[in-house]
Amino acid sequence: MVEPIVGSVGHVWYLVPDMSVAAIVLAAGASSRYGTDPPKQDVHLAAVLAALEASVVDAVVVVSGAHELSVASIYAPDWEHGPGASLRAGLAAFPDNVEAAVVVLADGPDLDPRAVDRVIEDWRANGGDVVAATYAGVRLHPVLLARTAWASVPDEGAKSLPARLVPCDDLRPPGDVDVREDP
Repeated sequence: MVEPIVGSVGHVWYLVPDMSVAAIVLAAGASSRYGTDPPKQDVHLAAVLAALEASVVDAVVVVSGAHELSVASIYAPDWEHGPGASLRAGLAAFPDNVEAAVVVLADGPDLDPRAVDRVIEDWRANGGDVVAATYAGVRLHPVLLARTAWASVPDEGAKSLPARLVPCDDLRPPGDVDVREDP
């Protein structure tokens, strides 16, 4: 129930509880180009989790598949069907009070928490089903999916869903590590 708050000079505001927003870290892929000892998800996961910890998300779920990870995770049994299958496994793990999910990749070690916050802020202000960050006009992560969009996630993932774009040109893109750098 929304309770009114009477402010100074007789103005009335309504205190609306924040909509709960959780994050999903997709870490289910095979890591075939990078190598599997250790898989790239485990190598870069700490940086991604630190960025999410510094953001306004209320909870984080990591989704695993091809490899065991060094952190607790939700296993996506159909991970081989594509990122959408992994994403759906993560979405299914959230309780009913989660109104939206911010999707990021475990192999995006340069994720900036300000991009996460910016996408969430835009969604809270403007609504919509899908909101995505752009860097120099290129749509990347994070991508926010309102609960109304969860049932429409195809196997290829959220990238095929139309989105309202939020410019993050002043921030570093999250990256997408595919190959291991030689020491």
